[in-house]
Amino acid sequence: MATDWSLKGTYFESCNCDVVCPCIFLHPPTQGFCEAFPAWHIDEGYLGATRLDGLNVAVWLHAPGALTDGNWKLALYIDERADETQKDALTQIYSGQVGGHPAVIASFVGELMGVKSVPIEYRVEGRQRTLRIPGVGEAEMEAINGENDKEVTVQNHPLAVCPGFPHVISETQKLDYSDYGNQQSVSGTSGLSASFAYQPD
Repeated sequence: MATDWSLKGTYFESCNCDVVCPCIFLHPPTQGFCEAFPAWHIDEGYLGATRLDGLNVAVWLHAPGALTDGNWKLALYIDERADETQKDALTQIYSGQVGGHPAVIASFVGELMGVKSVPIEYRVEGRQRTLRIPGVGEAEMEAINGENDKEVTVQNHPLAVCPGFPHVISETQKLDYSDYGNQQSVSGTSGLSASFAYQPD
């Protein structure tokens, strides 16, 4: 198994918590459980000799309590443009098989519901971010306007999808998901976005 790997790009997620998400400060989710729809766009990436530039990855997760309590249910969605070698590489990385921060995230998963190759639309236009997976779900969010017309950010929080990078606080305008027998439909809830850089420990 190749262990030389790196991913760099951008990420965003919508979830069911009120703005601002308490989970990133190690507090319980607003509703007692967390349901989130994160996505990553890989600007530059590789696992061994396999290039992963330009591909997208998304997950949907349900955590029955505080995120750090684990026992998540998670579905993994891989960009349909990825060939079988690229799909296998991304599955290895995002399932935590090759270490790094994805392995920390994967350690909280109790049930991997499945891995699917799907078309993933990942779009960033100014302060607006959109994720669409046909037949599965979609999320739309917009960065909150802060002091002096700047984006509101938080950093150095104890639970981070993208350690070392400031996270922009957004409001989710729409989050709909339907797959693996799970249904979610919320609006006016929390959203986060950031750059990311993952590599082995």
